[in-house]
Amino acid sequence: MSELVKSPAIGDESPVPATPAAPEATPKQLTQWAEIRHRFVQNKLAVVGLVIICLLFLTAIFGNMFAPFDPGAQDLENTLASPNGTHWMGTDALGRDMFSRLIAGTRVAMFVGLASIFFAVLIGVALGAIAGYFAGFADTLVMRIADVFLAFPLMIGAVVIILVTGRGITPVIISLAVFSWATVSRLLRSSILSVREMDYVHAAKALGASGWRIVRTHILPNSLTPVLVYATFNVGTTIIGVAALSFLGAGVPVDVPEWGNMLAAGQAFIGVHDYLWLYPSLFVVVTVLGFAFVGDGLRDALDPKLR
Repeated sequence: MSELVKSPAIGDESPVPATPAAPEATPKQLTQWAEIRHRFVQNKLAVVGLVIICLLFLTAIFGNMFAPFDPGAQDLENTLASPNGTHWMGTDALGRDMFSRLIAGTRVAMFVGLASIFFAVLIGVALGAIAGYFAGFADTLVMRIADVFLAFPLMIGAVVIILVTGRGITPVIISLAVFSWATVSRLLRSSILSVREMDYVHAAKALGASGWRIVRTHILPNSLTPVLVYATFNVGTTIIGVAALSFLGAGVPVDVPEWGNMLAAGQAFIGVHDYLWLYPSLFVVVTVLGFAFVGDGLRDALDPKLR
């Protein structure tokens, strides 16, 4: 039988052994990326935008698998058909299925938008890093070149390049990238000017690290947040630019199923067959909103002080 524990008598000075306390549960520490992901998910509009972008990517990649018709196939006996059970979004003036053409246009818009932003960020990051870290003559030269490109409106500059090189997807990508890198360069330069004065940068210099190594491993990873947010926002802007160039007759060729081309073809039927311009417009608006929502969510998640 277990022994009974006797309470100490009055006046007994012998210490009573303390019962060990249960260890307190320490709160689970989130990693930096987990905190960013948590803040992003808390933004409902950002989640909606992410869903829209994922659907657009899936449509661009696998759209030809569920498109009911060939986007270029003409049916001259079934022109300007209103939306029905066979042609869900109607047909255009040449009898081509609008739904299939909108799916094909998604591929063009996503490819051109992402490719132009990729090259703009590539050029802007390289030149912005040189201007921000090395300063002096390099900073002055890069920023003055950037000022020249910023002085040209995006659409006018893009039209000039396309008129020289000719219409096509590649000239559109080049023209949009050429007139977008300057903003990326300025954003990165401003960020680097503050980061390069941090203690860990001075420590790396004291240890003998080369300038390029400091830029690559210490400065760039801590300076890219504004560039990432800008790039996400600007994908929507470039998609609008692609559609606008095609609408003006300076973008991709007319025979390519692209939202701007479809808008240009539908403007002659405003008030008669409004679906010809309404559906492409909705695709452009929803796409731009999706990237805007995600960009806003990334801004808040990466730098909660901006909220």
